[in-house]
Amino acid sequence: MIADIIRDAETKMANAIEYAKEEFAAIRTGRAHPAMFAKLTADYYGSPTPLQQLATFQVPDARVVMITPYDQSTVTAIEKSIRDSDLGLNPATQGNLIRVPLPALSEERRKELVKVVHKLAEEGRIAVRHARTETMSKIKKLEKVSEDDKVRAEKDVQKLTDEHIKQIDGLIHAKEAEIMEV
Repeated sequence: MIADIIRDAETKMANAIEYAKEEFAAIRTGRAHPAMFAKLTADYYGSPTPLQQLATFQVPDARVVMITPYDQSTVTAIEKSIRDSDLGLNPATQGNLIRVPLPALSEERRKELVKVVHKLAEEGRIAVRHARTETMSKIKKLEKVSEDDKVRAEKDVQKLTDEHIKQIDGLIHAKEAEIMEV
């Protein structure tokens, strides 16, 4: 019974870390990668569709992403989606190929991105702590379990929480180093 509750908490905490990883991947670091476009959608026959479903992405070098739409009619919609996004990119169309050059990040923009990373990481920490709080309350409500077992389970949950928060901190430091790298 307690093991199931702890396993559930561990799953929720792991999901929070995965979410943070996905959010970090979408932040532009000066190097081209397809994950930058993961959150973008384009209008495809009246419905917003993720760009990953509309085109293939290639990274020929560190500063350029080449996008090849599956359907020629989506070229302008994809280009508009990228231009209107908060990525600060200016795509150029060459026939049915969209070339997206990445300008070098200024020091000021790098610092802004680090702040965004810290904000996203704090959201991840909050999700981990929320899972801990929820689990602790479930453990306290158990009736047919001794107090010693409850205390032991609470210590285990706290250990789990600390481990997951350390993982998030490690992700922050790695992403921060990647962003500040010139």
